[in-house]
Formats: sequence, structure tokens, C-alpha cells
Amino acid sequence: MSQLRSGSSQCLWTSTLFIVLLSMPMTHGANYGEALTKSILYFEAQRSGKLPPNQRVTWRGDSALRDGSDFHVNLTGGYYDAGDNMKFGLPMAFTTTMLAWSCIEMESELKAHNEHQNVLEAIRWATDYFINAHPEPNVLYGQVGDGDSDHACWMRPEDMTTPRPSYRIDAQHPGADLAGETAAAMAAASLAFRAYDAAYAEKLIGHAKDLYEFAKAYAGVYHSSITNAGSFYKSSGFEDELFWAAAWLHRATKSSSYIDYLTVTSGTGGPRSVFSWDDKFVGAQVLLAKLALEGGEQSNIKLHEFRKMAEEFICNCVQMGPNNVKTTPGGLLWFLPWNNLQYTTTASFVLAVYSKYLNATNKPINCYSGTFRAADLIYHARGQADYILGSNPKSMSYMVGFGTNYPKRSHHRGASIVSIKNSSTPVTCNEGYSNWYNNPAPNPNELTGAIVGGPNEIDGFGDERTDIQHAEPGLSTVAPFVGVLAALA
Repeated sequence: MSQLRSGSSQCLWTSTLFIVLLSMPMTHGANYGEALTKSILYFEAQRSGKLPPNQRVTWRGDSALRDGSDFHVNLTGGYYDAGDNMKFGLPMAFTTTMLAWSCIEMESELKAHNEHQNVLEAIRWATDYFINAHPEPNVLYGQVGDGDSDHACWMRPEDMTTPRPSYRIDAQHPGADLAGETAAAMAAASLAFRAYDAAYAEKLIGHAKDLYEFAKAYAGVYHSSITNAGSFYKSSGFEDELFWAAAWLHRATKSSSYIDYLTVTSGTGGPRSVFSWDDKFVGAQVLLAKLALEGGEQSNIKLHEFRKMAEEFICNCVQMGPNNVKTTPGGLLWFLPWNNLQYTTTASFVLAVYSKYLNATNKPINCYSGTFRAADLIYHARGQADYILGSNPKSMSYMVGFGTNYPKRSHHRGASIVSIKNSSTPVTCNEGYSNWYNNPAPNPNELTGAIVGGPNEIDGFGDERTDIQHAEPGLSTVAPFVGVLAALA
């Protein structure tokens, strides 16, 4: 759970924060476009499988070309999760949903910066994998690789000799959270592709519907079936994924069955303190709040309850709620100690997208301590983005390759070992640790666009490869930031 802050001394706190922010070197808006381009490039560095001819991250090579062969299923492709060589289905699917949401809401902005097609390609690299991972209605492969043996070695993905077992959920081994999140990803992606590849969009929505029904029919958390995932991405429940999937399927199909599930069968999820790969209630609440704002379901009181929950989260993020999110002395929203920036980027995305919804409907948010409008929300999203991009007490950009002072030693196997393009001699499991992991020199390959875990709660950051908590970048941190940067660029 996040640490919460009382709003009792709000005026003094806000004034103090404003002074702190003014004293920092600011990131100029002209750079958001550069950051946007680099954030999308990051996903090419995380690609698994046979790389395409137009691959722009040239220090990477083909890898894991036999994934899925143990079950005679093609599970090549998809994305490596973070600084390891694992493919974890739950965070990869959440990443895909957030990339698709960014693409849907910020389509014109992405086109203006010539990045729309690149985002579609990033989404498709994941959805092609998910299509293959879902060979039957009630079967979904949710992980490739053994997390324990993978983490025991420090190897380039191109050199991997660690086991690559495939793990799946099915009717006898359920995982409603994994199936639900993947359904959400497919439904959201179908909307992103609808105007550009109608046949592909239709295929995606077919998988989304089947996966949603699979999730509803067979309850349970996925790590009870894929036990190896429990040490790395243990799920806290599956109700939020069912909400999230139903919300996206309603938006994609307009079918009343999904809105009926959300407004008749279920609750609201209540007030939430984070929005993440493990807790999607805020995302579903925001999607349903959009309907309430638009007045399309005026007779449905439940939609306004979802709006209330979404706006309470937003108010807490902008320090105008009943339980404000803690901030660092430099003004960064502080949720949890491990990879805090993954929560900051999702919260910033919520502020940016809700600003669009408020602007379109000309409505405000009435917070506990005052009224906020669209411009106020985008102002706060910009403040968080500026912090991440270098406007902070350390003048450190937490996006690799952006600015001049950024992390040079991110916790990432591929980036920290000499590129296979420069040295084809295999780097063994133990050699990787002795020669590269423990080497104090900067990474030989720039992991452009990656966002590391970020500073601690007092704005400290040491840029040490061994500091997994703060130095490891992850897919689910960057995906929502694509939408934020597009909104600001």
C-alpha cells in the first residue's frame, strides 16, 4: 500500500513545493518530443525473437528462437521484462494495454511527432506474441523462462543457455488475472488498430472476448498455476483485471453485457492508492468516469460512483485530496520503495488523460481542498514528467539517453555486456557476473529511453548496477510515460 499524506496543512505544503520547483533547473517543453521518441525506442531494445530488418537498436541480435518448442507452440517474440531475459505475461500484457491506451488517446499528438506508426509496431510486437500464446479459448501461455535460473546468470539474451520452459494456464490451472489483463490488452489494441488494419483489429477483439470469458469462468490467481511467477510478479487478486477487461471490451464493442457486469454485478473497487501492473482498478474507474462525464449513461448512478473513485485518486495525486500521496522533498510522487517510478508514470498518465476528458466535457473536478480543471491536471503531469527528465535536486534524468546526466549503469543484462555485434564470443553465466555485472564502468550499450526505478524517498540516487531497487528499468514504467510525453510534446 502507498504511504498517504494528510491534507490538513495543504496550503503551506503547496506553497513550499511551488518554491522548491521554481528553484530547480526546468526541462523545456521542446524536449518532450525527443523524450517521446526515445521512450518508444526502448521497446526495440527489449524485443525477444527474430528481429525485423528495420530494427533501430542495432546492438541487439536475434534471441530465444526456440521459445515454446517444449509444447510445440511458437512463443518467440514478445518482450523481455526488465533487466532480465524473462517473458512474464502479466506485466507484459499491462504494458501493452497502456501503450494501446496511449495510442488511442494521444493519436493526433503521436502523428504530429511521426511516432504513431512506431507505437503501433511496439504494440503489435506484443499482440502477435499474445495471439500465439492463446492457441485455444481456455489456454494461455503466461511465462517463458525459469525465473530462478535466469536470475542466477548474467548473460546477453543472444547467448542464453538457461532453461526456457513454457508455462500456461487452462481450465484445470486457472489464472483469471492473467487472462483478464491479456483480454484488456487485446481489446485496447483492437481500438488502436481499428482504423489502420481492420482485419487485425477483429482478430484481436476475438481473442479478447474469449480470454474474458475464460477469466470469468475460471477464478483464481495465476501464480497458483504458474508458481514460478510468484517470486517475481505475485498477483494480489483478479477482480481488478475482470473490471479492467470489461471496461476495455465495452469501449471496443459497445456491448451492454460488459457495462452490465461493471454496473450491476460488481462493486467499484473503492478508493485506490496505486495504479500498476498488479492493481488496475484506477484504470477501469477512469474509463468509466469518462462515460459519466460524457453523460452517455445518465440514468446509471453507478458510473458516477466510478467517477468519484477515479477523481479521489487524482485529487490525492495533486495534493488536494483526503489522503494525499506522499512526495519527496523535490516534489516526486512517492508511492512505494521498489521501482517507485512505475507508479509515478501511471499516475501521471491518469492526470494527462483525465485532463483530456475534462477538457472535452468542460467539467471540473471538485477535490477535497479545491476545484481543479483540465489545465491544472496537465500542469501536475508536466511537473512529474519534468522531475523524471531532470528537473530534480540531483539534476538527473531518469530516462537513459535523455540529457547529459542520466543513469549509465542500469541493471540490465543486454545493455551491460558487450554487444554481440562487437564480440561474438559467448559470455557465460558466471563470466557475465565477474566481467560485467561487477564492473564499475558504464554500460557499453545505451538502453535509450529506459526509465530506471528512480530515486529514493529523499531524492537520492547512486547509479549502481547492483542496486536493483532503483537502477533496474522495466516495461510497465515506460509504457504509460509514452502517453504522458505525447500529451506534453
